[in-house]
Parts: sequence; structure tokens; C-alpha cells
Amino acid sequence: MVRLIVYLLLLALGTAGLAWVADRPGTLTIDWMGYQSRVSVFQAVVLIFVFLAALWLALTLLRSLLQSPRSVSQFLSRRKQQQGLEALTSGMIAVGAGDRQLAARYATQASRALPNEPLTDVLRAQTALLSGDRKTAQRVYESMLLTPQTELLGLRGLYLEAEKSNDLAAARNLAEQALKRGPKLAWASDALFEIQCRQADWAGAIETLVTARRNDHVTRKESERRRAVLLTAQAMDLEDKNAPKAEALALEAHDLAPDLVPAAEIAGRLLASRGRMQKASAVVEQTWRRAPHPDLALVHAHARPGDSPRDRLQRVRKLAALTPGNREGILAVVGSAIDARAWEDARTALEPLLADRLSARVCVLMARVEGGEKGDSGRVREWLARAIHAPRDPVWVADTHVSDRWAPVSPVTGRLDAYEWKVAEERTEKVSGALLLEELAQYAAPERDALTDSRTSRSSAATVEPDMASDSSDRERPVSVKAAVAPPANEPVSLAAKRGLRAVDMSKSDTDTAAKDTVTTLVLSADRTASATQATQSRRGQAVTAETAPNAPARSEADVEFFVAPRPPDDPGTEAKEPVRQVAS
Repeated sequence: MVRLIVYLLLLALGTAGLAWVADRPGTLTIDWMGYQSRVSVFQAVVLIFVFLAALWLALTLLRSLLQSPRSVSQFLSRRKQQQGLEALTSGMIAVGAGDRQLAARYATQASRALPNEPLTDVLRAQTALLSGDRKTAQRVYESMLLTPQTELLGLRGLYLEAEKSNDLAAARNLAEQALKRGPKLAWASDALFEIQCRQADWAGAIETLVTARRNDHVTRKESERRRAVLLTAQAMDLEDKNAPKAEALALEAHDLAPDLVPAAEIAGRLLASRGRMQKASAVVEQTWRRAPHPDLALVHAHARPGDSPRDRLQRVRKLAALTPGNREGILAVVGSAIDARAWEDARTALEPLLADRLSARVCVLMARVEGGEKGDSGRVREWLARAIHAPRDPVWVADTHVSDRWAPVSPVTGRLDAYEWKVAEERTEKVSGALLLEELAQYAAPERDALTDSRTSRSSAATVEPDMASDSSDRERPVSVKAAVAPPANEPVSLAAKRGLRAVDMSKSDTDTAAKDTVTTLVLSADRTASATQATQSRRGQAVTAETAPNAPARSEADVEFFVAPRPPDDPGTEAKEPVRQVAS
């Protein structure tokens, strides 16, 4: 618009000037070298303008002629660049579509047209990866490191290749370099943090987390939760080496995440070991209100060394009162009541769970009550049969991996804070059916000392030796199942046996009752295969004989034999079947 106005103004001024000259006639005489020429002033002005226009045109033509080679070169360069950009676009589309041949052709064209373009190297690397040529891709990424413009791109490419090769050392080095050159790179921060967690470098992971929070890669809530988990992991490692430092770390983790059960468990246990019972109880109760858990009840019950079972029962009752009606609180009270041999209290506490909240753990606890109070083997068998088919109880689950103990990272993916306390949908930890029978046999004979075998027979696997009948008429005969003391080393250990060992460490003063209660917690957490095997045996009416060998140089064995009746689990049956028999070694 401005140019148009200026052009019109100049045109108006020129027109006005010519009109002014035309209105003032005159003659212009030129006498030069004997020649005389007379023209009017108007004609002279017009001739001057024509001469200037011709001169401008001639100069323009001369300049265009002199600059024509460069113009041709620029034209060809622009055309080549356009072709290269089109090849890059088509090549990226081909890579995304998975067309290796088309991507390779466009990568070649782009390399010829745009050899110094960073996107050309990216296309070459992606094409090489699409074709399975990882060495070529690695060379391309290494060449990117020589240019500051593409250095970070090369580091990311090399990191991805190292990650695919599962080379954690190289991947960590590349992530550290990338984070050092670009602190705001979110991928480098996340990658380094994940690798440090997988390598159990908790101190390094905390430093990386601080950098990530400073650059807003994670929110404040996420940062506090991750820091609490990392501090808990450090406390777990230092609990046996440096108890005061482990206690401080666990308390800091508890302050950051009051609902983190492992942090409260470690802090409560260490505080109680130093005689700070009130502080330990306060920490456990604060977490219990947010996330009731059996381990918290166990720590709270043994917070004061030397308490009698009745005293521990009162303490657990106060803890359960903080969350009225909660399932874990009820089960904790029942377990403490069994330890204190308060059978009526145990029955009364279990009543709300016997109607519609029945689970394997409830059934086993009820079997212990029946066996401990009255020695009623028929009722014990009934409840154990129900336990086999009852719904599962919550366990620690991370990426379908089931564990009896919490861990900072998932053993499957290496993800931090992956474990959740919930009912497992699929079991990945296999427990042998014979070992499950051995554990059930412990409760079929309540007078047997559960602690004696907690570190021997329960920490070992079981060997099953079925004595099958040769014809259909003999199918009602008992089947002998023997659990040897020295099984193969690679046989898995059940979650119940592991939890029994943890109970031994918690209370050596009352080893018998504490071990039985904690073993009961997850005794029915065996896999579906073992459960199906037990259900089949119970339907066929087979008798099961479990023989366990205690710690003895001569490998002596103790036989426990009980009968599983071929009837529905809810039918108590008669007591005239095979009696419970125990032969002490």
C-alpha cells in the first residue's frame, strides 16, 4: 500500500512538472563544434528522460548478462534442494510405513541432494535399523557426535541401541553425557533414573530425582513418593549394617509418604529395638490408618519385648480399633488371640468374615482354632478343604510377579515402586503341591512345634512319591506324600515358609505361636496348579500322609497322616474317619 501511494505521488509530481514546463514555452539553443541545434524546453526535458531510461535499461541487461552463471547455479541448487526435501519427506513416510526398499532409495537420493542436512543422517539411520543393519546405524549416530548441532540426537540414538542390546553400562554412560549437555532433556533424566534404580544405585537415583524436579520433569507429589521409596530401599540395605542411619532414612521416608508400609515397618522395628516403643507405635498407627497391613500388626504386637501373648493381643486390639471393620485388623486380632489361646475371642472376631468374606487365610485360621481349642480333626479337615477352594488373599504383586516381601523395584521391568498389596490374578511363583500339603499338615496337628521346622522343612521343597492304585477298585486307598528334608536346591520356597522365617526374627521369646501365625498368613498363596491337585485328591477321597524330617543327623522322619474326605468342602462329615496320627522323631 505504501509503495502504491509513493508511486502515485511521483507520477503526480512528474505530470505536474511537465505541465509546468509546457505552460512556459522557450527555446534551447545548443552550439557545439560548429553545429547549432534549437529545440524547445519541453522537448529537451522529454529527451533527457528518454535518454536516462535507455541508459538504465542497458545497464540492467549488462548486469544480467554478467550474473547469468551464478543465477543458473542458484537455480540448479534450489532445484536440487527441493528434490532433497521431497526425498526426505517421502523417505520418512516410507520408514513409518515399514517399506525398506522405498526408504533405502529415498535415503540415497537425500544423501546425494542434501549431504550435510542433519535429517539426512536421521533417515539413513532409521533406514538401516529398518533393514536390520544396526552397525551402520551406530556409525551414523557416532558421526552425529562430531557436530554440535546433532550431538544430542546422536547420543539419544546410541542410547536406544545400547538399551536394545541390554548394555546397561553403555546406556547409563550415554544418558549421563546427554543429561550433562542438556539438563532439560526429559528422556535423559528418566533413562538415567531408571537405570540407577535397576542397578540399586539409590544415592545416584536420588541425585537424578533432584535434577529432574529442578527442571520440572516430575511433579512435586511424584518426586516425594519416589524419594520415599528410594530412602526405604536404602534403609533396607543398611538395616543390618548401620541401624541408626537406617532408622533415620526410614523415618524420613515415612514423613514423605505416610502410607508407605515398608517404611513404617522398618522404622517401627528399629525404634522398638532401641526401646522407643511409643514412637514406634505412633509410626505404625499413622500408616495403619491409611494402609492396614499384616506386617504392621506384627511390628506393633512385638513393639515391647517381653510382653505376654495376652498383652500383645490387647495391643493388636487397640491397633485394629483404629480401622473398625477392616479385614486386616480382624485377622490380626484373630492371630494374636490364637497365640494367646483365647479361643472364644478368636471365634468371635472371625464371625464377621465367615459369611461372605471367606478367604484362604480365614479358613486356615479357623482350622487352627478348631484344632487348638478342641483338637477336632474333622473340623480341621473341613476348614482345610475349604481353604483349598477359597478366594486368595492379598499379596505383594508387581507386573504379575508375586512376592511375600516388598521390594523397591519390579524384578520384571525394573520399574520403581511397582509392588502393590492386592489379590494376584496370575501366579508366576510356583509352589509345589507336596509342600502345600506339608504346610497344611502342620495345622492338622496343632500340638506340633511349628518353629522347629520353619528353618528346615519349610525352607526346603518337597518330593512327592504317590502310591497310585493299579486298578479302579483301589482308588479309595490312601496316597502317600513324603516331604524330604534335603530337597533339590532349585526347588522354590513357598511364600508361607518365607513369612514364617520372618516371624522367627521378630520374636524369639514366643517362637512357637508367632511362627504359626505368620506362616498362616500366606499358607494358601500357592499357585492354581497346586490347588487343583489338592482339589482332585480331595474329590477322589485319598488319604494324604505327610512325612517331614526335622534337623537330625540320622535323617529321622516324623509322619503326619490325615484324611481328606471325598465330600463337598461345606460338609463337616463324621469324625469316624482316619484319626490324626503323629509320630515324633
